[in-house]
Amino acid sequence: MCKFSTLPEFDKELKKLSKKYPTIISDIEDLKPILITCPTGTSKNFTIMKIVGDVQIVKVRVHCESLRSRVVRLIYAYHKDRIEFVFIEVYFKGDKENEDRERIKEYLTGI
Repeated sequence: MCKFSTLPEFDKELKKLSKKYPTIISDIEDLKPILITCPTGTSKNFTIMKIVGDVQIVKVRVHCESLRSRVVRLIYAYHKDRIEFVFIEVYFKGDKENEDRERIKEYLTGI
């Protein structure tokens, strides 16, 4: 069975973004069945950023209905050994240029 979880920082970012972009929560929910089928994606919208053992850190562009033709970036860890997804970060590129690499490093250190 597949499991999804989030980091507390992700939850805070999502809550803040959902005030500006009300569909973002349902847009991320729509992504989950895709991840279950193909955990690291099949299109140019998915980028594997780092592989550490059985963990892959992936950045995906998620279409956000509230942004019309624009996307938000979602960073997640895929644990192949236990079929688990951990959402690490979500951001809109218009608000923030790049992912928080320090957070990713801290996450990988803690696993």
